[in-house]
Amino acid sequence: MTSNSLLASIDTKMSINIRFDLKQMKAFVCVAQLLHFKRAADALFITQPALSRLIKALESELGAELFMRTTRHVALTEAGRLFLQECQQVFRHIERGIDLARSAAAGDIGHLTVAYNDFAINGALPGILERFKDLHPDVTVELLYMPSHEQYKAIRDCLIDVGFLLGPMTEPDIASLPVNQERMVAILPSRHPLAGQATLRIEQLRDERFIFGAPSGWSLFRDQAFQLCQRAGFSPNIHQEATTSIGILGLVAANMGVSLYSECAYRIQREGVVIVPLQDEHAQVQTIAAWNEEYQSPTAARFKALLGHRAAELHA
Repeated sequence: MTSNSLLASIDTKMSINIRFDLKQMKAFVCVAQLLHFKRAADALFITQPALSRLIKALESELGAELFMRTTRHVALTEAGRLFLQECQQVFRHIERGIDLARSAAAGDIGHLTVAYNDFAINGALPGILERFKDLHPDVTVELLYMPSHEQYKAIRDCLIDVGFLLGPMTEPDIASLPVNQERMVAILPSRHPLAGQATLRIEQLRDERFIFGAPSGWSLFRDQAFQLCQRAGFSPNIHQEATTSIGILGLVAANMGVSLYSECAYRIQREGVVIVPLQDEHAQVQTIAAWNEEYQSPTAARFKALLGHRAAELHA
């Protein structure tokens, strides 16, 4: 609906062309509750004649007497009684609207859109979200699965408030904080000759067939894994690809090859695989939270404050 059509709709519904305001309604409610013009005037910090003018103007606009007045007595008419009920309802709505607006401005209520990748949802993100919901139970959090490389565009286009993706951040126009740092692990079939090792060096996997996530969703992690292998003097022989973490582990369990993953793989329940940490210094997987500095709702500011505490804990 356009703004012009919306205004036309409002004008149609308010065909009585009301010209009184909240000041008059407040004056009426005060008199109706106290049933005494002098005490109501004192409560409103105005003179009694000024109060009487407000009430008379309101009655004139409504076309109805709201009070029965005598020299000793003030009482509501039936019109006044009914109008009082509706005025009280209006003020309750206004008070609620004010409370909601202030809460939204403070970030205590609202909506937060968070994008995540496999390593985030299997790693640090659930704990972060649980903590945030404990602190801000009235904020609605929308979660969107999104590969790391797609999150860059979503952040720039302000389609998400915060993205959880692989670090380190290489884009100067996107702000970020580290939220998790994990070792890279090898995932082996349970009957693999190296499955009994406490740790492995990446060069021990030189002759293995590898299972990786498909480039469409795993390009950043593939780059990191390739670099790790190339530092050890070989390029991985990619035998199979999968689109999900569950798919990768499933192919390993089927003895189709080995894979590399973050140590959050321990949290994924899967029979038929063994997880072995890598010794290599560069075998690290960093998860970062990233956002657009030009776009920050109060709710997102609250969330980023929590992320700041998380980042400080990582460096402690």
